[in-house]
Amino acid sequence: MALKVGDKITFERTFSVEDVELFTKISGDEGVHHLTPDDQGRLVVQGLLTATLPTKIGGDNNVMARHMDFEFLRPVFTEDTIRCEAQIEKYEKQEKNRIAIIASFICTNQKGKEVLKGGFSGVIL
Repeated sequence: MALKVGDKITFERTFSVEDVELFTKISGDEGVHHLTPDDQGRLVVQGLLTATLPTKIGGDNNVMARHMDFEFLRPVFTEDTIRCEAQIEKYEKQEKNRIAIIASFICTNQKGKEVLKGGFSGVIL
């Protein structure tokens, strides 16, 4: 199914302690807040791990990103369920069967609070 301007695509994920531990190993982001549980037993999820939600949406649609913009609005904790909704702002055929795409996105936690917003642009080959 081809995308079109105005389409909305969503993806939802609950982050676990194991997710944070694996991302810590991969990224080297060893901030104490990612390693030491808070008084509720939660770890803070790395911002760039949270940002994998909109990148998954792009990947599912074969987008080769050229630009990504993230604004981190509030912390995400382990066991938070984050819902990312991307909206297609531009979807335009170009030469060589490429498609230019621009999308904006907003991610909210299970309480409906915005945690991340931004956008991406790229091409679909």
